[in-house]
Formats: sequence, C-alpha cells, structure tokens
Amino acid sequence: MSKINITFPDGSLREFRKRVTGLEIAQGISPGLSKEALAVEVNGEVWDLGRSIDQDATVRILKWDDEGGKATYWHSSAHLMAEAIESLFPATKFGIGPPIENGFYYDIDLGDHALTADDLARIETKMTELASRDVPYTREEKSWTDAVAYFKKKKDPYKLELLDELKGETITFYHQGNFTDLCYGPHIPSTGRIKAIKLLSVAGAYWRGNEKNKMLQRVYGVTFPTRKELDVHLFRLEEAKRRDHRKLGQELELFLLTPKVGGGLPLWLPKGTIVRETLEQFLREEQKKRGYLPVVTPHIGNIGLYKTSGHYPYYKESQFTPVEVEGDLYLLKPMNCPHHFQIYSARPRSYRDLPIRLAEFGTVYRYEQSGELSGLIRARSFTVDDSHMFVRQDQLKDELVSVITLIQYVFKTLGFEDFRTRLSFRDPKNMEKFGGKEELWVRAEKDITEAAQEANLDHFVGIGEAAFYGPKIDFMVRDVLGRTWQLGTVQVDYVMPERFGLEYVGSDGRKHRPVVIHRAPFGSLERFIGIMIEHFAGEFPLWLAPVQAVLLPITDQYHTYAEDVQREFKDAGIRIELDDRNEKVGYKIREWETKKVPYMLVVGEKESSSNTLSVRIHKQGDRGAVDRKEFLRNLLKTIETKSLTLQE
Repeated sequence: MSKINITFPDGSLREFRKRVTGLEIAQGISPGLSKEALAVEVNGEVWDLGRSIDQDATVRILKWDDEGGKATYWHSSAHLMAEAIESLFPATKFGIGPPIENGFYYDIDLGDHALTADDLARIETKMTELASRDVPYTREEKSWTDAVAYFKKKKDPYKLELLDELKGETITFYHQGNFTDLCYGPHIPSTGRIKAIKLLSVAGAYWRGNEKNKMLQRVYGVTFPTRKELDVHLFRLEEAKRRDHRKLGQELELFLLTPKVGGGLPLWLPKGTIVRETLEQFLREEQKKRGYLPVVTPHIGNIGLYKTSGHYPYYKESQFTPVEVEGDLYLLKPMNCPHHFQIYSARPRSYRDLPIRLAEFGTVYRYEQSGELSGLIRARSFTVDDSHMFVRQDQLKDELVSVITLIQYVFKTLGFEDFRTRLSFRDPKNMEKFGGKEELWVRAEKDITEAAQEANLDHFVGIGEAAFYGPKIDFMVRDVLGRTWQLGTVQVDYVMPERFGLEYVGSDGRKHRPVVIHRAPFGSLERFIGIMIEHFAGEFPLWLAPVQAVLLPITDQYHTYAEDVQREFKDAGIRIELDDRNEKVGYKIREWETKKVPYMLVVGEKESSSNTLSVRIHKQGDRGAVDRKEFLRNLLKTIETKSLTLQE
C-alpha cells in the first residue's frame, strides 16, 4: 500500500497510507481530538475532514478555537439555515451564504414576502430540528453541464449566474438532508455539531453588492457548540450596542456627522478634538525621540501622481471624481505616500543621509459606498498617522524592528495588549492584483518574516492580504468585547521606489534604490478613536479625557474657593471645569457621572477651610477629603505616566 508523509504543526512527521482523511488522522492522534475536530488544514488550505489526502502534506486539525474551524462551522450553519428556509418557503432562490467574522449570513430571494421576527423564530426552530437529525455534509464533484442542468431545473438565476463564471473549473455540490448547494466548502462532518442557534437580523442587500441588481434579503445568524457560549456572545452584542461609538460620540459631544456636510465626513467637536490632538501629540513626541521629521502635504494633487503610484488605476472606483483645473486633472488625496516621495526626490540623497523618516498626520479621501459608512470606523475623510522611511537594504531589518517596537509601545500605552500580527503576503494565484517584480516580492516577504521573528511577534500568514505594492505586517487587536480589529500596519515597499525613480548615491559612488517602509501605528485616526471609544466605553484614561475633573461647589458661597482651585489646576495643565449652576450637588453628581468625567471635586465649608477637596471617582464614588496640593501632584503623575487606572 502506498504511503505518504504528514507533517504536523510541531514539526513532527508521521507516515500514513495514501488517501488518508483528516478525520482518520485525528482519530489516530486521539479519540478526543476526533470528537472536537471540525475541519483539517492541508498545506494552508482548509478542507472537509472526510476529504482524502493523496500526497505528502503539512496538516493541522482544526477545532472550534481555530479561526478556520469557526469559519467552517459557521459556513455549515449557513447551509443549515438555507435548508430550514427552503423547507418553510419552498420557492426561495438562494444567492450566497458565507461565514463572516462573527457568524454567517445568506442572501435569499423570497419574492414579495418580507421576513418578520416571527419568521426568524420559525426558521431558528426548524434549524434546531434539522440539526438534531445529525445528517452528514457530503461533497460531490459535478461536471459544469450537470451543475447547470440542476439549477435550471430549480429555476435559480443566482446559482446559474455564478456558474457562468466557473466554466472550466471543477464544480462542487454539498448536500445535507434535503438541501443541495453549489459550494466550494469546506464543511463540518455533520449537522449534529451545531447546538446553539440564534438568528439575529434581516437586512437588504443588492445581489453581488451591485445597486443595479435586485435587492435580496440578507439573513444574519450565529451558532455555537454550547448554549453558554451563545449566551456570552449575545451579552457581548448587547454590550457592543451600549458602547457604540456613534451613540457615545453624540452623548459625550465628541464628533458630529450631518448630511449638511455629507456622509462619512465627520466634524470634530471641541471635546473630541482634545482626544484627537492629545493622541497626535503623544505620537509626535515618540516620533521625535526616534528621529522622524515632520512634513505637511496638500489635500489634493495632480492625477498623474496617483497614476504613477498606482493608487488611481488600482483604486479608481473608490476615489472621488477628479476635478479639472486649468486643463489639468486633480484628485482628492487618496494616500500620503506619493507626496512624501516628491519630498524625498527634491534634492540628491547620499547613503549617509539614510535612513530618512518623514512623518505626517495627513488627511486622505476615499469614496466609500453610502451603505458601507459607519461613523468613524468607515468614513470618507480620515487622517492617517503616516510615515515613510527611506532606508538602505542593510538598514531595513533594524528599522522594521524599531517600527514594530514603537507600535507595540503605542498599543500597550492605550490598553490594547491582546493582539496578534498577520504577515500579509500576495496571492501567487492572483498576481494581476499586485504590482512589481517577482524577485522584489520574494525579498520583501523574506525581510518581513525575519523582522517578525526577531521581534518575537505572535504572527500568522495571510495570503492575498498584501498591499498592491508590497507585503505588510498588520496588527490584529482584540478589544474588551473580544472583537478583532486591524489597526497598526508596517509595509515593505520595493515597488514605489522603482515607479518614482527614487535614488541615493552609495558609498561606491553609484546610484541605488532605497527601500521604503510605510508605517502607521494608529492607521486611520478616526477609526482608531472610534474603536477606542468602544473599548473604553467612553471612559477614557485620565490623560486622554476631554474633561479630567469638575468642581462642584455645594452652594454659591464656595464659588470663590472653587474658582481658585480651577485657576491653579488649569495653570498646571489640568482640563478642569467648574459647575456653578444653581442646582443641588446630588443632581450635579448624577449628571456628571453620565458624562464619564474621571474626577468630581466637591467643595464646601470643610474643604475651603482646610484647603482640601472631597474627591469622587467615576463609577467608584466618594473617596473622602484629600489635600488640594497632594491631589494635584497625583493628577499630574497619573497623566505623565499615562496610567490606565485612576489614582485614589
């Protein structure tokens, strides 16, 4: 019997018979693993556990805790939901039903029937019933002709449209129970693995995202192996609503979005501007320590600049319409890097000049579809904490490690310590998406990998996630609700120096190309602040809080003392307000508590006579009287150290 070698994640190697399945490999490791296994990763591609492996391969068994395991589980759940819908509404036509970050959806055409909350409850009940039958998901390869014939018989125009684009490819169907779907897979072994089910909502979605196509109904759902895990998830969803940055941004007077200015174009209110400028100043100071040079570039540029960079041809559909000025076309700036390249090229450069680190908080513009806009998280105007570093090849790794260290410091300071990094590489199967020479990509991906290893980053590889001009390190940060966000990024670029003819004179007297590092710890400042608002639930650490303390005199006769305290604290740099309204102090406390101000300082007879302050901490209540000078010293120390906790 023919044998093949299977390599496991720990580097160990075992021999198996040819055409062994992932499930059989899991069973050979342990019965417990085979019960938990949901799918198998074969040479980086996720497969059904039942698929045969007929050649040497690197294999990883995927469980619920693995990203690929969850995606397979939720993809299978989408098929289970489709089966339930078809059993209740037999005339349904089906679009696509993929897994998403937290669950799954299916786009469906129900004709004139609009799904109601009662319908979702019925579908959910039916899914539970179908899951309990524990039928297998089975994969079947079909000829293109047979696949077309099947969906013509079902009169499903959406599947037929998808098949039109799959001529010449192997067509796969998946079956479970009475449901059959056109699908690449993979899927879990059987429906019985799906235990806890919740359908969340229905939304409109144009077929294939094109507003010229028919509007379908998109049904969102989520499933878990246990009811407890589902309950935790539903609690987090409710908590996410409470923390929604759009809601808190309005309540805390941080930013404004108004149709009179335009969708996706945020206006920063005074308090939000304080948060924004404080973050900017924090990074500016760190950059100054590390030798960055500040620059400022315009919000608009000649379209030829972006054609050279590739931003216009590659992202034409996501740009605002060019404007004509004196016979030339100009474009709202989609990225800062082409402008920085002009600054570098403004005069001859020597190898002694490098590295050159240019930094800018530059506002850029993207034409996002209105349906994709989401407060600060997805906007049409946003500011990038951009830096472009021009380095020699022998400096590259050290500069990459230095940038990684800076980003780690920024995240730690702001309380984002739970993160992984994705090494985002090109997809060799889809090379038209990426520019530049093959040998440059190979070198850049090697550089990124070595820097990540040297910095001891917990990393994984994302194929096809690279920028069009080079590979990158993306920092995937998990917030307090367990949601993952892609924030900071570092990119290695050999392509743009070629396109823009960037040069320096080497020690050999000859001209050389610098390597460019693109770097943004925050990424979009708007998006970062939106995520930060939700992470902190609007309760910013003291150094970032727009109002750090508020003075609450018990009666009018203590206003003079309160004003004296306010003056002293303001002179020391504290953002402090005085509430001198003719209201009871209890009313004021309740109101300022909702504004999430870190400290409330109550002053009356006792405090004014003893030069003290009665301190209340947000969500902690009364902490007693504190010497005024001592409290100010503690405030300044907490701000200086950028502590995430309030000092008593």
